[in-house]
Amino acid sequence: MNGYHQHASSSSGSLQQGQSAIDKQQHSKDSVFFRDGVRRIDFVLSYVDDKDGERKQERRKVYEANLEKVGLELEIEDKSESEDGKTSFVKIHAPWEVLATYADVLKIKVPFKVNDIPDNSEMPMNWLSTPFRLPEHIMHPEPDFFTAPFNKSKSDFFLIDNKDTFFPPSTRNRIVYYILSRCSYFRDECGDKDKKGIKRLLNNSTYTAAFPLHDSRYWKRSRDANCESERFSLYKHWAGFLSFFKEQPLNLVRKYYGEKIGIYFAWLGFYTEMLLFAAIVGTICFIYGFLTYDDNEWSKEICSEAVGGKIVMCPLCDKKCGYWKLNSTCNSSWFLMISLFSHIFFFQQSHLFDNVGTVFFAIFMGIWVTLFLEFWKRRQARLEYEWDLVDFEEEQQQLQLRPEYETKCTNRKMNRITQEMEPYLPITSKCARTCLSGATVLFWISLIIACIIGVIAYRLAVYAAFASIMKDSPTTHLQVVGPFITPQLATSVTASCINFVIIMILNLMYERVAVWITDMEIPKTHLEYENKLTVKMFLFQFVNYYSSCFYVAFFKGKFVGYPGDYAYMFGSKLRNEECDPGGCLIELTTQLVIVMTGKQVWGNIQEALVPWLMNWWGSRKARSHPESLYSRWEQDHDLQGFGQLGLFYEYLEMVIQFGFITLFVASFPLAPLMALINNIIEVRVDAWKLTTQFRRPVAAKAHSIGAWQEILNGMAVLSVVTNAFIVAFTSDMIPRLVYMYAYQPEGEMNMKGYINNSLSVFNISSAGNLHLLLLLCRYRDYRYPPGHEKEYSHTMQFWHILAAKLAFIIIMEHVVFLVKFFVAWMIPDVPSDVRARVKRERYLVQEYLHNYEVEKLKVQLSQNTHDECSCAPMIYPSLPKHEVLSECL
Repeated sequence: MNGYHQHASSSSGSLQQGQSAIDKQQHSKDSVFFRDGVRRIDFVLSYVDDKDGERKQERRKVYEANLEKVGLELEIEDKSESEDGKTSFVKIHAPWEVLATYADVLKIKVPFKVNDIPDNSEMPMNWLSTPFRLPEHIMHPEPDFFTAPFNKSKSDFFLIDNKDTFFPPSTRNRIVYYILSRCSYFRDECGDKDKKGIKRLLNNSTYTAAFPLHDSRYWKRSRDANCESERFSLYKHWAGFLSFFKEQPLNLVRKYYGEKIGIYFAWLGFYTEMLLFAAIVGTICFIYGFLTYDDNEWSKEICSEAVGGKIVMCPLCDKKCGYWKLNSTCNSSWFLMISLFSHIFFFQQSHLFDNVGTVFFAIFMGIWVTLFLEFWKRRQARLEYEWDLVDFEEEQQQLQLRPEYETKCTNRKMNRITQEMEPYLPITSKCARTCLSGATVLFWISLIIACIIGVIAYRLAVYAAFASIMKDSPTTHLQVVGPFITPQLATSVTASCINFVIIMILNLMYERVAVWITDMEIPKTHLEYENKLTVKMFLFQFVNYYSSCFYVAFFKGKFVGYPGDYAYMFGSKLRNEECDPGGCLIELTTQLVIVMTGKQVWGNIQEALVPWLMNWWGSRKARSHPESLYSRWEQDHDLQGFGQLGLFYEYLEMVIQFGFITLFVASFPLAPLMALINNIIEVRVDAWKLTTQFRRPVAAKAHSIGAWQEILNGMAVLSVVTNAFIVAFTSDMIPRLVYMYAYQPEGEMNMKGYINNSLSVFNISSAGNLHLLLLLCRYRDYRYPPGHEKEYSHTMQFWHILAAKLAFIIIMEHVVFLVKFFVAWMIPDVPSDVRARVKRERYLVQEYLHNYEVEKLKVQLSQNTHDECSCAPMIYPSLPKHEVLSECL
């Protein structure tokens, strides 16, 4: 019977406590049923007796008695039967009456008719997608039905073939958790209605864990024929890394884990698919920059002896930095990109990322992000229909009062809706807590800014040190890498690495602070708690991850001054940082690559390695026991808990990545390609750890990605502005175009003479720095030369370039926003076929319910012997269909 051996001695259908220790050796390790082999285990509670055992034992006794009053059935596994000899388990089964009652309360949608709308979604040349498909029974584990909210009084209206399997395990554990979260653990006569809920019992350690069971081991099917082994199917077809090119079995994920987790993986998969198009275009733009390098006149001028060899540049720092020839750093603006298999590849300098293709790609990404968000709305609408989430509102269990709120709020007031007394937080206390929370967030953001200023000071101080050390360094004599190891590159790379380490440390510390201050605010509901934490965590991480990139993109090299009148940081002796001779764009690229790549690599290692090590350590004792003794609930107990905020951190990680590939993509067209590679791995890592390393989460409904949708919309708008400013002020695109069209001395459409035109002249002797061989040095700016009546003030070309930059920003923003709004208007949020199916389903629900009521009335009246009612059954059938629906409504 379901993997168990029957015993002649257990005639009562369940074993006595004294027999269970013996019979357990004959039980199936995979079974998810009670000892009778019939009743399914829908939930498991575990506890360990400790010093405060009497009070906790009393709570458990009352709580479990109240659960049985509700109708749940319990079976206890004593601690003597567990592997560690300390943990006791309470197995919970929900019979049909309980499931039907609460399915009616929760308005759970169940099938009442097979879907009769033909599926016309076949794409032309569909055979091309065959290698990426999964078997039909995995992609669509259930037939397509029309559904309606369950009504216990009309249970014969629905397609109920077998009451034991009518509600899937995910729905069963959701219903049981709903009961557990509301059941009291104090006696009724005590009159304390607030002492209730499994979460409070977990918080005060009355129970150590509460979780639904996986239906099998992940690496093999269950030996129990009645176990679905959906976990094994998910591991085989979804969590395996060799399945990275396959579609995700989202319907099976939703069936096993619930809609909330299913929506996350649907969004992550769709985001990854859309990244493919951005990665292709970005790679083409990068290749364009690589192939057109030979046509790059201004780079050739920098490296040539005729131009760059004769231009002497002013020192980049005071005292320790000397004068230098422009062509001496020809290779310094070349960018060290990636190291693979111990081979170092160098790519040409800023022209790879600072070319006409960059402008096109920035505009493309502004349109791409709109297409991504609009098409995701359509995909989400389709999932809402397919997963019975149409007209879904937040569940009551998400809107219920948090146990912490009930505990800490001792004041009571009348709820106008329920007319019951409920706890509330006084407005004075609420304001004080909000102010303290806001001040804490501002303090941590200020701490981030202080760390960024520290890194800037490091750049300024260390650059001079590198300049003096590397002047005669032996690395300069290395044949391959020697020319590339320069003070600029050394300073940029080390500062970026230090900044990344600071980011990770601050992030680790702030996570605990954010949870603490959110708890301190005492949010009323779980939904409010999650929204408050989302705002705090995103705001902090936005500043933490992006502040260094904003500094390099929009502030570095912008407030430098000029020789003889340099600007210094906060009145110190550290001169404000200048850009590399190749421009600040290449340094922004360096910063972006190090922070983005480091975060993604570290995140994947941490996500996969930490749960695995903790589970390996936790199950070390069980590995020494025979396999038949390690029961299903003990296996799951040794896994990690997924937690209420498990998906929160997954969304946060992807949204931060989304910011990298949208806000600063103009500086690094390969960012979408890096994100694509990471996400292909991320999907499988998340699937693997959820399937193998975590307990089965309680199924929960969600019709969208929630507050993250608005955050993505905000970042999409901001990305247009940031990329326009990067192209205008960080890259040299606009100055080069102004020179080519207006200031080219020969009137030709080329860049000859651009380097000499873009460098201003400074008289060394005028600053008291008389050099034996030099009288003049050059610096990056557009200022009048010494001896001019407007000496060292900005030239007219500077103002023309500034006007062109502002014009470009206005034009680019208006063009992209116009296209964005037009695309958003053209693409409806809900596909027409989905809209038709929703209307069809609503129509059928009304029609079938009407017919059901009429037939029911016929049966009732046929049993009635009163003559005056004999004609009533013919009233409704004679009505036209539209009148029938009106009557129903």
